[in-house]
Amino acid sequence: MTSMFSPKTDMARGLGALRAKWGWIVALGVVYLVAGFIALGSVVTATVASVLVVGVMMVVAGVFEVINAFQVKSWGRFIFWLLLGTLYIVAGFLAWDNPLLTAVWLTLILGAVLVASGIMRIFLAFSMKHGSPWVWVAFSGLITFLLGLIILAHWPVSAVYTLGIFLGVDLIFAGMSWIGVGFGLKNTRI
Repeated sequence: MTSMFSPKTDMARGLGALRAKWGWIVALGVVYLVAGFIALGSVVTATVASVLVVGVMMVVAGVFEVINAFQVKSWGRFIFWLLLGTLYIVAGFLAWDNPLLTAVWLTLILGAVLVASGIMRIFLAFSMKHGSPWVWVAFSGLITFLLGLIILAHWPVSAVYTLGIFLGVDLIFAGMSWIGVGFGLKNTRI
């Protein structure tokens, strides 16, 4: 027996439901956009806010790690999970206790990761097959590498604003994406 509903029909029905809410999706995009510009207007506050959110996530993750420790059957793993969870909880509370100091270390780690990622992309680009878009991969690697170097060159002062700028730019791009999706749904013919 065949189904009355094809994947194409199900997709059209789903798009129809989303299309009816296109205005709410655009409104969500506008909220993201406004939040992004507010974050860029006060990057220090945005940096502190992002560190506080990371602190909350670490405490929540730590609590679940501790809960998971009691589900483990062997003592060695129990102690490992318990210590890991406790470390997460302590780190989360330390982030809350001194968010600017936490931002200093997070920014250092971010700069180092960007430098390493940029180097890896550049090596990857030069190992790609001829005719592939290796130039774009190399360009992306170079930009990532330079961004990491700029962050590290201005560290620890860059810790005050880097995370806030990243948060603001991310919110702006997410907002523009949601606005684009909303207007795209409005103009979609089903």
